[in-house]
Amino acid sequence: MGKGDKKTRRGKINRGTFGVRRPRIKKRPKPEDKINPNKKS
Repeated sequence: MGKGDKKTRRGKINRGTFGVRRPRIKKRPKPEDKINPNKKS
């Protein structure tokens, strides 16, 4: 278990991949975008 292990968090960081152990962080919409009246929907 460690850097060479595909299933561990440390292994994912080492390989630069994502998965169940290390999901991508989603960008949240800014609060200004919700209030903006000029935006067409």
